[in-house]
Amino acid sequence: MKATRILPDLGQSLWLDNITRSLLRTGVLHRYIDELSVTGLTSNPTIFDHAIKNSGDYDDAIKNKLAEGKSGEKLFFELALEDLTQAADLFRPVHDRSCGVDGWVSLEVSPLLAHDTKSTIAVAKELHAQARRPNVMIKIPETPEGLPAIEEAIFAGVPINVTLLFSDDQYLAAANAFMRGIERRIEAGLKPDIPSVASIFINRWDVAVADRVPEALHDRLGIAVAKRTYKAYRDLLSSPRWMRAYNAGARPQRLLWASTGTKDPKASDVLYVKALAAPFTVNTMPEDTLKALADHGDVGETIPADGGNSEEQLARFAGIDVHALSIRLQDEGAKSFVDSWNDLMGVISSKSAMLKRAS
Repeated sequence: MKATRILPDLGQSLWLDNITRSLLRTGVLHRYIDELSVTGLTSNPTIFDHAIKNSGDYDDAIKNKLAEGKSGEKLFFELALEDLTQAADLFRPVHDRSCGVDGWVSLEVSPLLAHDTKSTIAVAKELHAQARRPNVMIKIPETPEGLPAIEEAIFAGVPINVTLLFSDDQYLAAANAFMRGIERRIEAGLKPDIPSVASIFINRWDVAVADRVPEALHDRLGIAVAKRTYKAYRDLLSSPRWMRAYNAGARPQRLLWASTGTKDPKASDVLYVKALAAPFTVNTMPEDTLKALADHGDVGETIPADGGNSEEQLARFAGIDVHALSIRLQDEGAKSFVDSWNDLMGVISSKSAMLKRAS
């Protein structure tokens, strides 16, 4: 049995961290759903930047939107929603079959809004309304300004993928924002079953410390942090606060492993997938990692509810201030998405100018 089938049997959803128009047009995404047990999809500014910059697949659509007087961010979000709504339709049977637990696709608000609460709330609502699909999540980063936006969006009934999480502390802050939104819906007499995931980034930990730790500790920090976060997640799921919400009809915010492609050329290409098999979680992986998992991957033991040996593993990184590094990684992640966004807007602008000249 392929490892891509084993993971769902263990209770972990397998999502693809990629979207291109070619994946949709050629039927490859449909094949991944049918043959590799893929049950969802995530996107971000970097993914769309590469997709639009490195192909001509979007040129005709850009030309048509230019003729309609659209440009910049508005033009991009229409392109992105065209892709993501098609993907959402492919995943709709999964979504319906799982009663809304699975079958999701995600679209991120502009990274330029990471420190603008009011605008993030407005854009999250607008994008979700424009999608007109029940299985589209809006991604909001867990910045200090993003937390109240997450709460307000959940209260408004918008499914949210909380992104740019790097530690158990950041996860708990995101989970509390989600819960505040749910509790407010309960108090207001609204249905509290608003779906959400909390995305923990993994491989950036190991890239950050690769030149600061001995070889024996290479590619181990991200896994240890993930296991500690999984313990916090499972503890929260069994808390009286969550039980009260469940009893009122809420559904849990699932933990999602993100950035699970292996960056170290000396390490296994399915390192993080094998190490992070865990019930009631999602692993969203790059296309190459998905293919590797299907071809030659295997699955290790699932993470126990108490995080297993996470604290013992973290103790081996005595010279690393994990808390300070998590803050730095989040800040760097936010800045990298801004860079990708600016590059993306530049690509849209240059392609628009080229297509106008050619018409």
